[in-house]
Formats: sequence, structure tokens, C-alpha cells
Amino acid sequence: MIEEPPVLTLRRSFPRPSAAQIAAFRDVPTGFVCDAMGGQGALSSDIQPIGGGRDIDCRAVGPALVADNGPAEILATMGALHILEPGDIILSAVHGHRNCSASGDQFCGMMKNKGAAGFVTDGEMRDYDGIVEVGLPAWCTGLSPNSPYSNGPARAGFGAVIGGVRVESGDLIVADRNGVVVVPLAEIDRVIGRLSKVKELEGVLEAKVREGFCQMAAIEEMIADGRAVIED
Repeated sequence: MIEEPPVLTLRRSFPRPSAAQIAAFRDVPTGFVCDAMGGQGALSSDIQPIGGGRDIDCRAVGPALVADNGPAEILATMGALHILEPGDIILSAVHGHRNCSASGDQFCGMMKNKGAAGFVTDGEMRDYDGIVEVGLPAWCTGLSPNSPYSNGPARAGFGAVIGGVRVESGDLIVADRNGVVVVPLAEIDRVIGRLSKVKELEGVLEAKVREGFCQMAAIEEMIADGRAVIED
């Protein structure tokens, strides 16, 4: 006979990025971060700033605190509040379940009171006007007024697959109006080391575009050596 799991399991202590590591990603566009990771790292584009970011400045950087709720559940997120440290970003995994809210305005208010830097879910949210009043940056797949349950089993402080990406508590989250990016804890310093090059290249290209640049040298080379053909 399979033993019944605990209704709720919490892990308070897990490795986290340092303050200096977090600071290195502040005000860095998510596109730059993805470029520094070989063009990858973003959660599914189904996960967007709530309301398209029109009413809340949806930007956040901080350690992931993963709440693995399961479909139509919220117990792990409730538990995550008890182990949350200021600056954490709660990632609520509901396994992509739709037509049920993963959080509303009151819960966002509690997260903000505890010091959360943001909230991300692969499910939906509700109480839009109230969430705007609270002002906590949030990312979700849409809105639904239906209520979740809190039956468990649930785990917080561990890991889960969210938006097609495996996220572990302690990974670094960088999120803005373009989406949510996960930087694995072990990769943070390597990504920081590549960011300066990405910024440099972007700066050079931006200056060239402003000066009128409009054709890629690579395409011209392909035409010249026959790899590309222009048909009139």
C-alpha cells in the first residue's frame, strides 16, 4: 500500500543568489538575459504580465520560491508565504490548469506585505482591479473568477515545471513586460560574465540603426558567394 504523502511539505533552507548577483540583473532587459544564455531561458509566452502590464509596472528580479500546487490548488502558495524572504518571487505551479484562479488581490496583498518582489503562475488570476491597487508585479496566463482549493498534497521551496521550464527554488528570476526568464543558480555568474558583451553588441547595433543602418552584411555575403539568390 502506498503511504499517503504529507498534505503540505515546506523547505525553508535552500541556496539563494547573493545580493550582488541579484543586483547585476536589475534594469537588464529579459531579452539581454536570454541572449546571454544562448537565446533561451524564458517561460512559455502564455505567461504574460497581468493586464498586459498596462496598469502595473511589471518588472522584478529576485530568487524563485517555487510553490508546486497542482491543478486548481493554492495550498503550496499559502505555505510559501510562511517561508518567503523579502525579495523572493513566488512561482505558483498549477500545471497549466485553466478556468481557475491561482491568486487574487488579497493574496497578492499578503505577498506584498511579506516582502515578495513579484508573483508568477502558469495559471490564471482574479480580482484585477484589486491587484492593480496592491501593485505587486504579477505574471499569469489570463483571468478567471473561479476559486481554487487548498487540499494538497503540496510542496513549497522545492522545484516544479512552470511554463515548460524546470525551475528550482533559489534560481534567479528576471521578469519584465516581455516575459519571465529563469537563470539557474549554478549559471548565474557565467551569465553575468556574458551580459557585458551582450550589452556592448546591442549598443553598437543600436547606434548603427539610429544612423540609418538597414541591411545585414551577412546577407550581402550570402548573395556574393551564391548561398542566396535574388530572383527578379
